[in-house]
Amino acid sequence: MFLRYLLTFFLLFQYTLSVDVDLVLFNITVLDGDGRTVSGLSADHFQVHEDGREQTIKVFQPEDTPATVGLVIDNSGSMMNRRADVVTAALAFVGASHPDNEMFIVNFNRKAWLALPDSMPFTTSIAQLRASLLTTTAAGTTALYDGLELALDHLKAGTRQRKALVLLSDGSDNASLDTLDDILRLAQQSSATIYCIGIYDQYQSDRNPKVLKQVAKLTGGEVYFPQRPGDLQEVWPRIAGAIRGQYTIGYISSNPGRDGSYRKVTIKATTNRGKSLDVRTRLGYFAPPAYPGPK
Repeated sequence: MFLRYLLTFFLLFQYTLSVDVDLVLFNITVLDGDGRTVSGLSADHFQVHEDGREQTIKVFQPEDTPATVGLVIDNSGSMMNRRADVVTAALAFVGASHPDNEMFIVNFNRKAWLALPDSMPFTTSIAQLRASLLTTTAAGTTALYDGLELALDHLKAGTRQRKALVLLSDGSDNASLDTLDDILRLAQQSSATIYCIGIYDQYQSDRNPKVLKQVAKLTGGEVYFPQRPGDLQEVWPRIAGAIRGQYTIGYISSNPGRDGSYRKVTIKATTNRGKSLDVRTRLGYFAPPAYPGPK
């Protein structure tokens, strides 16, 4: 019995390892030449360079470890006819995800809100996620940027080192207080990978796939544009598999400066035989700001 409790504690500690304020984290997808996810790599297979200087890996999490994941779902009027398909596909995503993921939902139309009960910031319960998905109807205008801002902020309360968002939207925004520049900067400051699903009518004049592509590329994620309801049901499990297939690498920068500047990071991965692999991750991060001086 004692050994079982000890093992449980170890696993929880592994998933929720406390993060040093100067620890830089990157979620990484590794693909082979045929575009298939590569598993079974260790820290020795990776090299990390920040502004051209090699860094020492301090944290390494292999693939298929739990993550904090948020579903960010457009519930504006333009989604009214697709609502049932969205719920079905989202539940397929939940079912294909790691069972220990802590998850949450952000809905948005003219405003953004957390869909789970106030007493429940995250959940691992499929039943609870289903109930939250089914209690929302589509109506009104679109505050996409506000929805992303709320989701990125809520991710900070998550206990898993690996973090991701899955955004479903047509890319348009006509109601947010936040701007696109605000969101892009927040995304760069976060370690989260953002996957985007563009769903809209081909004749819809206000669709904006460019925004979805921009957000996904900036964070090392992918963007999908399903054409039919059946395609949508296939995309969400693919994203779940991509998140489960990620590695997480952390290092403490050899540059101790706290100037808030953007630092470019390059991560390379190779096989045991030294063959280069395709690495998908964010392109860099913002350094911590300087400590405020005495008043």
